[in-house]
Amino acid sequence: MPSLKKNLIYNVIYQVLVIVLPLITAPYISRVLGADGIGTYSYVYSIAYYFGLCGMLGISNQGSRCIALSKYDRDKASHEFSNLYFVQLITSTIALFIYIIFSACFFSGDKTIAFIDILFVISYLLDINWFFFGMEQFKITITRNIVIKILTVCSIFLLVKTKSDLWLYTLIMASGAFLSQVYLWLQVRKFIDIKAPLWKDVKKNIRPVLILFIPVAAYSIYKVMDKIMIGALTNVTQVGYYDNAEKIINIPVGFINAFGTVMMPRISTLVSVGNNSQIKKYNQMSFRYFTILVCAAVFGLIGISDILAPVYFGNEFIPCAPLIKGLSVTLIFMTWANIIRTQYLIPNKKDSPYVISTLCGAGINLIFNLIFIPIMGAEGALIGTVLAETSVFVVQAILVRKEFPVFKLLLQTMPFFIFGVIMALCVHIIGDIRGESIMTLIIQVAFGAAVYLGICFIYLLFVKDEILKSLIVKISKRR
Repeated sequence: MPSLKKNLIYNVIYQVLVIVLPLITAPYISRVLGADGIGTYSYVYSIAYYFGLCGMLGISNQGSRCIALSKYDRDKASHEFSNLYFVQLITSTIALFIYIIFSACFFSGDKTIAFIDILFVISYLLDINWFFFGMEQFKITITRNIVIKILTVCSIFLLVKTKSDLWLYTLIMASGAFLSQVYLWLQVRKFIDIKAPLWKDVKKNIRPVLILFIPVAAYSIYKVMDKIMIGALTNVTQVGYYDNAEKIINIPVGFINAFGTVMMPRISTLVSVGNNSQIKKYNQMSFRYFTILVCAAVFGLIGISDILAPVYFGNEFIPCAPLIKGLSVTLIFMTWANIIRTQYLIPNKKDSPYVISTLCGAGINLIFNLIFIPIMGAEGALIGTVLAETSVFVVQAILVRKEFPVFKLLLQTMPFFIFGVIMALCVHIIGDIRGESIMTLIIQVAFGAAVYLGICFIYLLFVKDEILKSLIVKISKRR
């Protein structure tokens, strides 16, 4: 069985890179392209993303789950892959064809950007990340992503110089997505043999793929549709503000998703062999330690956002500050919902609570977006997103409460919210005293991290946390 620790380390390394590279490029791109340029790119990309998403259906979750259950049998895994990818190939080709027609005949925005984004839709047609996730071969996908992202960043700095280079920026980003998928196809034969799909087996996947597509599509309404609605109901400048605020929030989101990506196939395997004690241990560990991390992110961002927005993006993006504060709150509910989804619902094939919760979230988001975006612009979308993420978690928690001890596990995490508030107050005071500067931001982050981690460390010692205890023992033995 692939090492869980190694998979987590690979994902942490990758997520650190995901954090560092946008930290380098976002300030540059924000100043070169401006709010209008970023808004245009984000608006068109969001539309292309929807076509790609429809082509993929629910294959990512279904594929990862099926491959995880058959990864030790090459022949079985080969058949599972071929049958699943056949569905993806047909549906993604249809989505690509419709996107081309839409861009040529019906799209009223920047057609050049829309045509370049055809590469994004093609990358979904080629996307087989789900296979490598199911096989727990994270090193391959992460190595690929690291190389592609570094090349992308270098290309941006070398080639994108003015606002008129928006098309070039789009081409660089779309080409990176396309090449990253091509690379995976060069590796796939190391693990399986491509087989002719069998219709009787293909049919077995259609229903679960469609069921799992419902929550994916619903989830995308309050993660991607926001920007489409902002662009359609207001203007691309508001999209630019919202998109940059999301870039900051997506940094901790990357860690959350990486965790779920690693844990889901592992829990699926443990479920198949009936190892309930190990599953329980992972559940407890996940809620405690990921609440520690998410509280650090949420209250840290709330504390530094007034300084972060103008220093990081430039004065044109000062309206991003309240958006960063509001969107950071969603991280709490996203983290908890992610744990329930990846460690209980999907591994145990309990798709109904997953579908119901995301449909509720999508409905709430759509209703409040239609009410508030025309009045408040990007801040109106913020209201819809916060309410949607909250409702998704609450519905999931209620539906699984009898089998999965959500509320009991959450009760143990409440002290970390108090620690987070203390950190946010300290950081905010530093910002008020020192004013806007890079040095202020550095001091805020360093001091906030020291305060929060120090309090958490003392608390974990007090409650005799097993993981911290074992870590201290290991360190003391090495000495």
